[in-house]
Amino acid sequence: MTTKERYEGIVAWFSENMPSPETELQYDSPFHLLLAVILSAQCTDKRVNMVTPALFEAYPDPYALAAATEEEVFPFIKSVTFPNNKTRHLINAAKVLTEQFGGEMPSDIDNLMKLPGVGRKTANVMLAVVWNKAAMAVDTHVFRVSNRIGLTNDSKTPLATEKTLMRHLPKDLVPKAHHWLILHGRYVCKARRPDCLNCGIRSYCKTWSKTKTENQ
Repeated sequence: MTTKERYEGIVAWFSENMPSPETELQYDSPFHLLLAVILSAQCTDKRVNMVTPALFEAYPDPYALAAATEEEVFPFIKSVTFPNNKTRHLINAAKVLTEQFGGEMPSDIDNLMKLPGVGRKTANVMLAVVWNKAAMAVDTHVFRVSNRIGLTNDSKTPLATEKTLMRHLPKDLVPKAHHWLILHGRYVCKARRPDCLNCGIRSYCKTWSKTKTENQ
């Protein structure tokens, strides 16, 4: 199977079976999505969604959060991973938003990455989810699944994965493909025990094909 055939088959399957994928993070504004994505680093969306309603109510906009102290914010997010660092990131990101961007969320990767706590992955999430831009955020699921099914070839870094996926995916489908790969990795192509028998794209999967050949 050629790389082109693999991409086309996988895209076709997801387009038919998951036509409108969305982030599982709950939010009501670009600012609150930013907070949720920062909190989601090395933490489950389920946990983040448990703490964000109260956080969002207390801090409805960047100005409210920029004026808060770490002692005030920490109790809202103490149950997520690395709460001390994330408390600082949230407050400092809000301060940069208010001081440099007039409280408005930047819509380009360079300015998004000026916000404390925002790396390339988080910036790409914002671009894809808020503005539907062709931006591929590579988290652990996207990185693992892409290598496992053969969309990338033993990619060593998230950036290398991002570049490969961007080269082969139709640009208009990149925002959806980000969710396809995350959700597939979360519920089907799991890290320790991939559910290959219930995988709709296994006929296009490099690892499944190799396993099948070895068992023959």
